[in-house]
Amino acid sequence: MSELVAAKSFSEQYLTEVSEVAGGLDPEMVEKAVALIAKTRDRKGRLFVLGVGGSAGNASHAVNDFRKLAGIEAYAPTDNVSEITARTNDDGWHSIFEPWLRTSRLNSKDTVLVLSVGGGDEKKNISVNLIEALKYARKVKASIIGIVGRSSGYTAQVADACIVVPTVNPEHITPHSESFQAVIWHLLVFHPRLKMIQGKWESVEQGSAANKT
Repeated sequence: MSELVAAKSFSEQYLTEVSEVAGGLDPEMVEKAVALIAKTRDRKGRLFVLGVGGSAGNASHAVNDFRKLAGIEAYAPTDNVSEITARTNDDGWHSIFEPWLRTSRLNSKDTVLVLSVGGGDEKKNISVNLIEALKYARKVKASIIGIVGRSSGYTAQVADACIVVPTVNPEHITPHSESFQAVIWHLLVFHPRLKMIQGKWESVEQGSAANKT
C-alpha cells in the first residue's frame, strides 16, 4: 500500500512540474521561432533538425510534421543511420553533423533547429557535434533555432531564437526538456502562420461537425 501512495505522490509531483514548465515558457520567443521558420519556407529554404539520443527520435518526428503539415522541406541527419555511424566510426562522434550539413550545401536560406537538453557545452565536451554544426551554420549565415533545457548552453548563446524549457526540478531536466521539445514543435507546426493542412483527426472531427449542421 505504501508503494502505491509513494507512486501517486511522485505522479502528482511530476505532473505539477509539467504544469509549471508550461507556464514558464516564453510565448514571445516561440513567436520569434515561428517567424523565422515562416521566412525559411517563403524563401524556399530548408529546415535541418538536429538532435542526439532521445532528441534524435524527436527530430525524426518533427521532420515528419514540418514536411506533412507545414509544407516545409525538412531533414534530420540522424534518420540515415548508415551515414551517421560511418562518420562516427571513421571521423569521430563530434563530426556527425557539420560535414553532413556541408554536403547538403547548408546556406543562408536555410534554418537549423536544435533539439537538445543542454544545447552543447564546449568546456565540458558535451554535444560537441551540435556545437560544430552551429559554428558552420553561423559561418554560412543560416538561421538557428533552439529548443533546449539550458540557457547557458552553446545553442542558447548563438541562436537567433531559443526556446528554453525552464528548470523547475533539477532532477527532471532531461525528461522535461525532451517532453517539451514535442510540445513546442507541435505548437510550431499547428501555428496558423505555419500550418498548411489539418491533422487527420482534426479534419475528421470538423467533417463530422459539418455533417451535423
